[in-house]
Amino acid sequence: MTFDEIAKVLQEKFEGSVPTTDRAGDPFITVPAAKIAEILAFCRDDAMLAFDCLSNLTGVDAPPDDLDVVYHLFSYPKRHSLTLKVRVPKANARVPTVEGVYPTANWQEREAFDLVGVIFDGHSDLRRIMLPDDWVGYPLRKDYKEQEDYHGMATTRPSLLNS
Repeated sequence: MTFDEIAKVLQEKFEGSVPTTDRAGDPFITVPAAKIAEILAFCRDDAMLAFDCLSNLTGVDAPPDDLDVVYHLFSYPKRHSLTLKVRVPKANARVPTVEGVYPTANWQEREAFDLVGVIFDGHSDLRRIMLPDDWVGYPLRKDYKEQEDYHGMATTRPSLLNS
């Protein structure tokens, strides 16, 4: 199926599904955060769509005050792909977990939580996956200020190019 055909199916089934393109011209569909698990289950289970693979889930800082959670789906039997986005405010960056739909989302949601600060409601084990538990902040946010040290260890070093 083409992107337009998939978008039409989702628009008819789920209110608030808005197809658009990014600055590079790549198409995606913005969907309501509260419906993401239901929408992904439909995308997986519908025979025409058959999106059997969540190939990537990531969090993106969307200035000035929002975060996006981006879901990249692929259908091995149908050989088509789809990108969905959920936009939430930074101040309350909460999205329902989709690990019950795609088990691989477990680690991918943990990474988005760890690096961008999205809280996935209902997640079975939402804790940092790359940084220490007591790390302050979310390094992939554009407003992140790096700590000068962590437990007495420097977090930066002089450039090797300036020696």
